[in-house]
Amino acid sequence: MSARTARTRLFAAASVTLAALALTACENGEGVRDEGPSAASKSSTGPTGSTPKSAPDTAHSTAAPDTTAAAGPPCTAATTRIMATEVSRPLNHLLLTLTNTGSRTCTLTGYPVTRFGEDRSVTPAARETRPRAAVRLSPRESGYAGVLLSSGDGSGDTGSTAKALTITFKDGSTVHPALPPRGVHVDDRLTVTYWQSSMDTALTY
Repeated sequence: MSARTARTRLFAAASVTLAALALTACENGEGVRDEGPSAASKSSTGPTGSTPKSAPDTAHSTAAPDTTAAAGPPCTAATTRIMATEVSRPLNHLLLTLTNTGSRTCTLTGYPVTRFGEDRSVTPAARETRPRAAVRLSPRESGYAGVLLSSGDGSGDTGSTAKALTITFKDGSTVHPALPPRGVHVDDRLTVTYWQSSMDTALTY
């Protein structure tokens, strides 16, 4: 066999061997394939803000305000002024107007505890006039209550004329709003409303 033929056969055998090795590497997973961008590359090249936001830190959230404190202290005789005014409509009614004369918001709860003369006290108030929430008064704002002095048809009993009015607050303080000089006629129909934020509401009873 000539040298030329030997070299040709040697080259062919080497080519077959290299092809076999390449095929074996691919079958074992050792070959390199183009899979496109890696997962890390995709994450880093994604749009800004695509990473989910973390949940809020509820442990450091601000608590709800104390609504009782926010409503302000109760209104008292020292921080208010009360006027008693006779009205033409409805008949036999008196309007109580309480104005906050203090520098802070105060709260009107319940109804005015009233006494006409020495023995005509109003208790309790007309239940149907109770508002959904206490009346809050900023400085110089007013709240209202209506007083039914006597029956309009004369059906009331034990009527008398009262010339003095006393209103007592929850803290025990009292005020004495002036009544008309001739006084007001009261009988056993005497009734007061709860404190209201509206004059019209106070006089609807």
